[in-house]
Amino acid sequence: MAGIVENYDVIVVGAGHAGCEAALAAARLGMETIVFTVSVDSIALMPCNPNIGGSSKGHLVKELDALGGEMGKNIDKTFIQSKMLNASKGPAVHSLRAQADKQEYTRQMRITMENTDYLTIRQAEVSELLIEEEIRQGEEQSREKSWEQTRRIVGVKTISGAVYKASAVILATGVYLNARCIYGEVSQYTGPNGLQAANHLTQSLLEQGISIRRFKTGTPARVDKRSIDFSKMEEQFGDERVVPFSFTTDPDSVQIEQESCWLTYTNERTHAIIRENLSRSPLFSGVIEGTGPRYCPSIEDKVVKFPDKERHQVFVEPEGRYTNEMYLGGMSSSLPEDVQTAMYRTVPGLENVKIVRNAYAIEYDCIDPNQLYATLEFKKIKGLFGAGQINGSSGYEEAAAQGLMAGINAARQIQNKEMVVLDRSQAYIGVLIDDLVTKENHEPYRMMTSRAEYRLLLRQDNADQRLTPIGYQIGLIDEERYQALLKKQREIEKEIDRLEHATVGTSDKVQDFLRSHESTLLKSGTTLAELIRRPELSYASIAAIDEERPELGREVGEQVNISIKYEGYIKRQNQQVKQFKKLENKKLEPGFDYSEIKGLRKEAVQKLNLYSPVSIGQASRISGVSPADISVLLVYLEQQKRRK
Repeated sequence: MAGIVENYDVIVVGAGHAGCEAALAAARLGMETIVFTVSVDSIALMPCNPNIGGSSKGHLVKELDALGGEMGKNIDKTFIQSKMLNASKGPAVHSLRAQADKQEYTRQMRITMENTDYLTIRQAEVSELLIEEEIRQGEEQSREKSWEQTRRIVGVKTISGAVYKASAVILATGVYLNARCIYGEVSQYTGPNGLQAANHLTQSLLEQGISIRRFKTGTPARVDKRSIDFSKMEEQFGDERVVPFSFTTDPDSVQIEQESCWLTYTNERTHAIIRENLSRSPLFSGVIEGTGPRYCPSIEDKVVKFPDKERHQVFVEPEGRYTNEMYLGGMSSSLPEDVQTAMYRTVPGLENVKIVRNAYAIEYDCIDPNQLYATLEFKKIKGLFGAGQINGSSGYEEAAAQGLMAGINAARQIQNKEMVVLDRSQAYIGVLIDDLVTKENHEPYRMMTSRAEYRLLLRQDNADQRLTPIGYQIGLIDEERYQALLKKQREIEKEIDRLEHATVGTSDKVQDFLRSHESTLLKSGTTLAELIRRPELSYASIAAIDEERPELGREVGEQVNISIKYEGYIKRQNQQVKQFKKLENKKLEPGFDYSEIKGLRKEAVQKLNLYSPVSIGQASRISGVSPADISVLLVYLEQQKRRK
């Protein structure tokens, strides 16, 4: 009897945060899509921290939403606490972060997936990529026909032998490839939370010449809420006024009763227990071979690397509204079970704590992302894309952003449309992907605001203005939402113009207002915009002396305030972007052999051939390519232009 053979447009391997966004994007763009998962119960699983967003990660979620992704909408439906981080600082670093109800987050995303047209969910393990050689005739050169040979993906095979054919395949395998969970002497070949690992696909990737490396991440213990003494901890509340992640969520709908989080600290007794047992830590004994994330170290790492630090923060966070499981943020570990219990019980409030799930480290296979174009397509295999932790990144938000872009580009390639690449001046998503494909990342990549050169322009509050027009052109944003954005932009522009021309004099009312805000009194008339530019004043506060103010939404007022207050900085950054764009617009030929260019240093030739940059701008960001090498490339491009 013949085995199963089915045909689709797009196959997505993995249904974590990257896989969900990839599958939804492809299906919503009309592609017949199938997504494979080792367990249907693990769709959009949060195996580690129970939150979405955070510093810079909140930017990614807002951008993803602005383009038509799902993560922002899903967390708005399922959060139990929400906070705007860095609210006391400038708007460039404001970042939204929400505690999720883990089970509800998974359930709601599954409901969305199950009710999306053109999308099929299949529980099965993909074991093999199906690749064909594609030969196409090139242009005539020197009276001879040159032939270019390229491999392309045509489908996948599962461990049962079933064949699924497709024009594009997106690998979004997360931490499941040859996964191994480790704590102390215990080593289990499973995925997170004891789920089945994917033990067959790595071999197929290696056979196709894909370079594989081993990374590691970790997670803390989950403990029983009833065994915690919260009186010894600092209670952490959510914001009084919650800001939604999705631009489509009605702000009034998210003003809910929130759960509390708690803060406590390790101490010298905790650190002493850890130091005494380092020899039993697989992290230090050599049992763990994978490279871990520097910016999210285990508690053992912290104690070893910061020996003078007397204490470390421990965030005690609920895993959901209807469970007693609590997450111990800041204390991920791979120490043995008995050591975990002993060290946790030295922490104030955790003296009698009971562990529900042990902390563990997880090792997994991933690829070196320099094998990808900025479209997230593999350079050597047409139609094959990588998204999420398989690309060497960490975090739910980084994964989801890549998944969305891979889903969009897989669909557009099939539709014979130009693929979408966001550059570093357009989005944090652009920074994330550019860093992955052009820089040497020796550890799981984590997004940070400091990585974005143009962060004043890439604020989370203006993500819709930056990216929703692109989402509309792609086809993921509907007409109603697009028109609402245009209306909002018109209101912002009109109000800024009004404030730049509206004047106030030295009346008693104005001077009393300024006095009450400890602001310098006026000697002559000025515009309302000039008053807003004063550090102690804002668009909201000058309402008392703005008699002609129209009724505008909160978001419009926020944008008006930022645009006026930071006008000089924004103009300066826009000038920097113009210079950046000049180099980005100088295109290079993918696959070009740089050894043909005289004057390039040997290291530059090696790196340029390895990364195959698409522009001078991208070439300039490759480690090992110097400004002198860029000058040589610019001269070469100019010579080629003249010859044409």
